[in-house]
Order: sequence, then C-alpha cells, then structure tokens
Amino acid sequence: MSELLKREELSSPGFYLLTGVDPESGDRAIYIGEAENVATRLRSHSSKDFWNAVTVFVSKDENLTKAHIRYLEGVLIEKAIANSSAVVMNSMSSGARLPESDAAEMDVFLEKSLQLLPVLGISDLNEKVDKSSEPKDLLYCRIKGLTATGKRTANGFVVFAGSQAVLEHRPSAKRMRDKREQMIDKGFLRQEGSHLVFTKDVEFGSPSTAGSVVRGGNSNGLTTWKNANGMPLREIEDNET
Repeated sequence: MSELLKREELSSPGFYLLTGVDPESGDRAIYIGEAENVATRLRSHSSKDFWNAVTVFVSKDENLTKAHIRYLEGVLIEKAIANSSAVVMNSMSSGARLPESDAAEMDVFLEKSLQLLPVLGISDLNEKVDKSSEPKDLLYCRIKGLTATGKRTANGFVVFAGSQAVLEHRPSAKRMRDKREQMIDKGFLRQEGSHLVFTKDVEFGSPSTAGSVVRGGNSNGLTTWKNANGMPLREIEDNET
C-alpha cells in the first residue's frame, strides 16, 4: 500500500472502491468514495477494518472536477445498492447535478470504468446475468408458512421476484434490519398483508445474506436453503465436489 500511495497519479481527483469482507455478516463489502486527492483520502481510511483491496479511477488528463467525481460516486453507490450482491458500507450517497453535456461525458467515463471492474475482480456494480433456471437448480427457504425461491450464482445467491419474507426483523440483527429497511425504501421488498414480497430478482453476496433477509435475522444459508427434496445447500455442494 505504501508504494501504491506514492504514485503521482493518486494525488489527482478521482473515485475509488474499497472492497473486502463485512466483519458482521461475512459477506463481500464495498465502499465507494471520491476525493480531489485520492492518496490523502485513502490514508484516512486506514482505520476501516473491512477492506483489503482498493481500485482507483482518475483521469489521465486531470480534467475531473469535484462535481464530476461526486456525480460518479453517486451513480456508483446507487448501482451497488441496486445490485445488492455486496454490503454497501456507505452511509449515504452525495451525488451531484451536472449540466447535460458534462453528465453525458461522465456517463461515457463511467461506462468504460464499469467494463474494467469485472476484469479487476469487482462485479458488484454490473447488471445481472440471465437467471433462468431449471427446476432442479431451484432452492427454497421456508419460514412461518412463507417461501422464498432462489439459486446459487457466480457472484453469490439470487432470490427471485415473488419470494416471500417475514415482516418483522429480529431485534438483535441490526445490520440485517438496516439492509431490509434499505431494500424496502428502494422498492425491492414490499409489504403484502402480514409478510414482505420481493418485487424483483435480487442478488446477494452469499446464501446466508439472502436467507437472513428472508428470515429477518442472521441465518446460515447453507442449511436454510434446500432443494425440492429437502436437501440443504451444504449437502448439495458437498456431493458436487
């Protein structure tokens, strides 16, 4: 890290992504930030214990302004939240309004950045892949007469639209309560009578996070997700190895 921070280009304006593992849930975690001097800002993040890698984007022409990078940061945070495959560690999105011409230019910059991210090992901001499934691949999480349907994916676990989830959070699960409330605010979960319903396919970083959202508190996804014959995911994966 010390050698990386000495590079001259990191003293330029840009946005960055801190990636690692959420210490509370064990899922992938991501933090998206912006700075006029990225190197200085990264040093200020040394006390955050979740991240183990950083990815930085700056302009080689040094023509990114504060408004530009705030705009990019805001869009990226929204994409990360919508993707839902990693815990977004940001408390809020700053964002910025730009003139139409500037916004169009930044959208091109953003598109090129998004194309590079999967190559760099970050898939938490890209559109979902096709989730069509054979019935034999489907997994179910059942609780209190409710049923959620999902499947393993390359990035973690997807819960399909129409799946049901409990309405009440467990009092002890603060992180999961925050995540569920965030999903409700975004319209990904909607109350229907005495339970919640997924309004769209949502991909999570792990089966445990997916199961925890369904069940309203911390759950072991390897045992709570089962196939149509009642075999838990842990056993399914053990048989495949």
